[in-house]
Amino acid sequence: MLPQIEDSDRPQTGGQSRTLNDVAVGNRPHKRWLAPAIVLIVVAALLTWGIRSRVSARKTLNVETAQVARTAVSVVSPKRTAPAQEIVLPGNVQPFISSPIYARTNGYLRKWYVDIGAHVKQGQLLAVIDAPEIDQQLEQSLSNLNTAKANLALAEITKNRYQGLLKSNAVSQQDSDNAVGTYNANQAIVAANQANVRQLQALQSFEKIYAPFDGVVTARNTDIGDLINSGSSGGVKTDLFHISQPGTLRVYVNVPEEYSQGVKTGMTADLSLAEFPGRTFQGKLVRTADAINVTTRTLLIEIQVDNPAGTLLTGSYAEVHLKVPAQASTYLLPVNTLIFRSKGLHVGVVKDGKVVLTAVTPGHDLGDEIEIVAGLKADDQVIINPPDSITSGQEVEIVQATLPGDIK
Repeated sequence: MLPQIEDSDRPQTGGQSRTLNDVAVGNRPHKRWLAPAIVLIVVAALLTWGIRSRVSARKTLNVETAQVARTAVSVVSPKRTAPAQEIVLPGNVQPFISSPIYARTNGYLRKWYVDIGAHVKQGQLLAVIDAPEIDQQLEQSLSNLNTAKANLALAEITKNRYQGLLKSNAVSQQDSDNAVGTYNANQAIVAANQANVRQLQALQSFEKIYAPFDGVVTARNTDIGDLINSGSSGGVKTDLFHISQPGTLRVYVNVPEEYSQGVKTGMTADLSLAEFPGRTFQGKLVRTADAINVTTRTLLIEIQVDNPAGTLLTGSYAEVHLKVPAQASTYLLPVNTLIFRSKGLHVGVVKDGKVVLTAVTPGHDLGDEIEIVAGLKADDQVIINPPDSITSGQEVEIVQATLPGDIK
């Protein structure tokens, strides 16, 4: 017989079933929208991440593009020139005194006593000329003078006699006056003959050639037996000798016009010659022409150099070193900074990362450097090797900056 089970002990399946079904039914809508929400969140996150990465990549690309678009340049700062700028100019070394020696009488050269290189003293005999015509004319003139003197002596005696007889009325006044007039005429003839003799004696003295000053004979252009034409004649004139005085030398230099205001009387100059390597000779600027030569546009200056031992030879070529004061606003730049445009010479100056094409006025070309006398400031940053296509306002990036003292 089966045991009986109480109603209270029976599981109440019907009630529990309803409760679970109700829970399942209540949770089922949540499960429906949870999965799409998660998907939407994931998709949104992916979209957001993708958009941000694209925006970031675009920004990076723009920055890189801008950096690539900016031209990389090297710059240099102008170097101020020294207070005194040395210029080197060619100079002609000449003697302090140089003179050709001409003959003053016609004839033939009898003998010469000095040759080239001879050191002579003032008044030293150099040569003798034979001039027989002058000698004969002098003898004739002396004879005429003696005749005139004899006539003068006779006229003086006659004059004195007549003047004595006139006191006793032994002769007429007319005879006395004639005697006085004859005496005066003979006196004038004697004076004329004396002048003629002196002239011929002077011409005869020119038969001997003397040195006019102490110096060195640099040329002898005659020889024994040569026909000599006087320097005053209208024919071809040839100097018999050429004498120079080399104790003090004159060096003439043509200074370009742009340096003319810097050269002043009293400044010193150094001379260098090829035959004396490593050695310099000091001179002094003693005078200038005070005028610009319209043909060469140069100023002629004279420099004197003491040469007591005769070390320097006249006629030499010398390089003259002059220290000329420089302009205060002058700068030096490498030549590879220059930009040649149709409107003139320019340089590229970097300001606030951009190029400013600046017109400049050039000075002297020193080879690898050039003077800039206007258009620059000391703190300017000038582009080295600028491209031909560079323009004002173009953005650039400085990759190397050179200090003024680093310019070579």
